[in-house]
Amino acid sequence: MSSRIKIAKLNIASSLHQFIEQEVLADLPLSSEKFWQGFSDIIYRLTPINLQLLATRDSLQQQIDHWHQAHQDKAFDFSEYKTFLKDIGYLAEPVEDFNIATENVDKELATMAGPQLVVPIMNARFALNAVNARWGSLYDALYGTDIIPECDGAEKTGQYNPVRGAKVIAFARDFLDQHLPLISGSHHDVKRYCVSDQQLTATLTDGQQVKLAQPQQFLGYQGDSSTPSALLLQHNGLHFEININPNNEVGKNDLAGVCDITLESALTTIMDCEDSVAAVDAQDKVIAYRHWLGLNKGTLAEEVTKNNQTFTRRMAADRQYLSPTNEAITLKGRSLMFVRNVGHLMTNNAILLEDGQEVPEGIMDAMITSLISLYDIEQKNGLQNSAQGSIYIVKPKMHGPEEVAFANTLFEQVEDALALPRNTIKMGIMDEERRTSVNLKACIYQAIDRVVFINTGFLDRTGDEIHTSMYAGPMERKADIKLTPWINAYEDNNVDVGLACGFSGKAQIGKGMWPIPDQMANMLANKINHVEAGANTAWVPSPTAATLHALHYHRVDVFDLQKDIAKRAPANLDDILTIPVAKNPHWCDKEITQELDNNAQGILGYVVRWIDQGIGCSKVPDINNVGLMEDRATLRISSQHITNWLQHNICTKEQVMASLEKMAAIVDQQNNFDPLYQPIAEDFQASIAFQSACDLIFKGKEQPNGYTEPLLHQYRLQKKQA
Repeated sequence: MSSRIKIAKLNIASSLHQFIEQEVLADLPLSSEKFWQGFSDIIYRLTPINLQLLATRDSLQQQIDHWHQAHQDKAFDFSEYKTFLKDIGYLAEPVEDFNIATENVDKELATMAGPQLVVPIMNARFALNAVNARWGSLYDALYGTDIIPECDGAEKTGQYNPVRGAKVIAFARDFLDQHLPLISGSHHDVKRYCVSDQQLTATLTDGQQVKLAQPQQFLGYQGDSSTPSALLLQHNGLHFEININPNNEVGKNDLAGVCDITLESALTTIMDCEDSVAAVDAQDKVIAYRHWLGLNKGTLAEEVTKNNQTFTRRMAADRQYLSPTNEAITLKGRSLMFVRNVGHLMTNNAILLEDGQEVPEGIMDAMITSLISLYDIEQKNGLQNSAQGSIYIVKPKMHGPEEVAFANTLFEQVEDALALPRNTIKMGIMDEERRTSVNLKACIYQAIDRVVFINTGFLDRTGDEIHTSMYAGPMERKADIKLTPWINAYEDNNVDVGLACGFSGKAQIGKGMWPIPDQMANMLANKINHVEAGANTAWVPSPTAATLHALHYHRVDVFDLQKDIAKRAPANLDDILTIPVAKNPHWCDKEITQELDNNAQGILGYVVRWIDQGIGCSKVPDINNVGLMEDRATLRISSQHITNWLQHNICTKEQVMASLEKMAAIVDQQNNFDPLYQPIAEDFQASIAFQSACDLIFKGKEQPNGYTEPLLHQYRLQKKQA
């Protein structure tokens, strides 16, 4: 980091400067001098405002801490507490009713409902898998997961198992009967599909030829009309294909030669520069930005080895069909991409001010990711992202309307510096901080012309809940926090406010992640709750999960459902403000130990990869060896929970250390398959990862809003330097 370039009162790491000059600006109609001067002007104008917003966070937290400390010996008076929050400005003044006015929104966000992926942008393979997950094989998703039980001869074997295959085909035919009904008969009995008289015709085993009950569902085909290789259908706004190949291993044993059903799956993907990555310096940021550049230019590629074969994975092309009237149809082959910038808190040493201070990373992300997105706006690629000429940025971890207003100002100034029309940059608002939840309508109002997305995040939201009310009392056990009133009120409020502000048909209302990628049967049974809650998107952990979650959007017409939900009584603000303090915190020693072990194992299992290997998101085995997709949000809730129990003497430092040391041995055992893994139990003092876990807990009260990033970045930089 010693090599720096000085331009326009900025000291820029040479690796970042070289990347922008040689790889980004080279093919854009923007001079180097104009870019750096515009960037510098934004940084110097907005950095003081950014710092003041962070100071406001600290001030509010101090006042809340003092209020709870002053009322510890009194019966909790909710009305007094709520008045206090209004007096200090934590609860903002309500805004009048309004509808968002965002324009030029792609249909994937506005008028379609389907799954959403979130992937670490620093992992090129994951990014490519996600962007290509717009379409997914239903047969593969069923055959390769626990949706089909491994019993009665249907086990997964090294070779194709026709018994298991038959169960997959039966499931898929049921899907067709439910969502593509014939006038009469069943898809189970179809022996031939063809296109005749500009309609899809199915010939049944008894010789009867039948049409679709709703002929408009048939949109087009590939191949010859009499023997098509693919049929394009639509239901609830989602496309799917019936793929036909009688020579295929599957198709040759199928009555109609059907070899697969391909579902439109991940409509959107968030390419994440935030919680799921470990980017702490210029070297890391350049990796993230270079992958975003490749995605916007359509050139990102990665060598992949699978089944002992190596090939190059690239971004998928668009899909071509003929309509029943022989007109060309083109459908998007890729997921619509957001990029998630970092929030307002962190700085990064990739760029320094004249006085040596690090630049706010959120400002840096906004300018550079938008600059790179010009390749899509200027249509300098063959694989377009936004058909509407928009840039989609998810802005996380904002606290209240003032911070959303600041993000809006930042985006305005980036647009001006890049000569973009106003509101080209669209904003996704993560509803994952308490001060945003209780002021959500006012937050949306501050981005009324550019908001395209609101999404709940249970883990971060709970971490902030614990930290905000650290001195209110000991929190319930983590599993029991989910049973307290504020959770349902928070989730319902997100939908209620979004619908009241006119999101339906204009923008996404989203729900959180299914964290267990190996339990797809469980997901299929339960994640439909997110659709039934009125969300037109929800996060899934893999392309396979996206294909399976897409089935839920065929079962439920979300936009029709939203009309009914909009009529219900809105969620109660008082419920959202209800603190999940334990009503009867008399846990036995065994229960306390179980809770500490669970938290400690989760913390250690995550930090050993973040600190030692720079992996920000991966499948981390929990205390029961169930693999969970984890990012920094899981770390925040676990560390803050132990901190809270220490504060209220539920446990002692000695108990926590005993748990950490015990769990370290288990985490070492769980990672013994990884040749890059560095054990922690052999020498606790020598393990930087172990020291970071301890600090996250024992210094948890001092961490801004309970965030883990400051300590993680500190220790990761230390590890890299070592």
